[in-house]
Amino acid sequence: MANDIVKPENLVYSRTKVLTDATMHYCPGCGHGTTHRIVAEVIEELGIQGTTVGVAPVGCSVLAYNYFDVDFQEAAHGRAPALATAIKRLNPDLNVFTYQGDGDLAAIGTAETVHAANRGENITMVFVNNGIYGMTGGQMAPTTLVGMKSATTPYGRCVERNGYPLRITEMLATLPGTYYVTRQSVHTPAAVRKAKAAIKQAFLNQQNKKGLSFVEIVSNCNSGWKMTPVQANKWMEENMFPNYPIGDIKVDGKIAEGIDINRLVVDHPLSVVNK
Repeated sequence: MANDIVKPENLVYSRTKVLTDATMHYCPGCGHGTTHRIVAEVIEELGIQGTTVGVAPVGCSVLAYNYFDVDFQEAAHGRAPALATAIKRLNPDLNVFTYQGDGDLAAIGTAETVHAANRGENITMVFVNNGIYGMTGGQMAPTTLVGMKSATTPYGRCVERNGYPLRITEMLATLPGTYYVTRQSVHTPAAVRKAKAAIKQAFLNQQNKKGLSFVEIVSNCNSGWKMTPVQANKWMEENMFPNYPIGDIKVDGKIAEGIDINRLVVDHPLSVVNK
């Protein structure tokens, strides 16, 4: 039995071959790099590298095609779901995924997102929500919390002036075309494991022709939030998670057990203590 024990010095972590050697441009501490890694690991583990096509958006992940060793298409701002729809319909045997931020998916791309989901397009969508426009200077995004400061809301988001934050993931869960809708994070090893399992399930659903799978990753933006990575993760736990709760929302085409359907469409204003 002693020979079967794997010694710590023999454990070697190696980067998945689905990631290229390109150095990522993301800020240190950003969740994009980790999310990229687990998406790539899922593609490798499922053996679908040669049949996968990603769609990159406009935003922090605009250069995603540099980091994945799979075919990629670049979409106009917000239009990734429409482009992914075309790719999948023309090539139904491909594994097609979009990788988008909240400014791209939930702002300029709201129409494409909602209608692709409502049609039940058989694609996988990965949505990174950091509550801010990270690439263009930290402006308010649709997901910015009430009271949260940004470059365009220096005194905090005000409902009377700026409206309410958009829980687009909950909204999509109410549409009949969505099969799997979940919200995860990547700020701890345990969270990474759960997020990876969710992304793998989303790709498996596509292979089984179940319809649209949507995985939100709640992430930080330490540069946009003007914090250190450690501070940003703590702030995310204390403020983002209560307003964007982690866990499955819709599984196998049904609202997940324990989820109040009324909470998905009617709820108190999303709020945060001013930072």
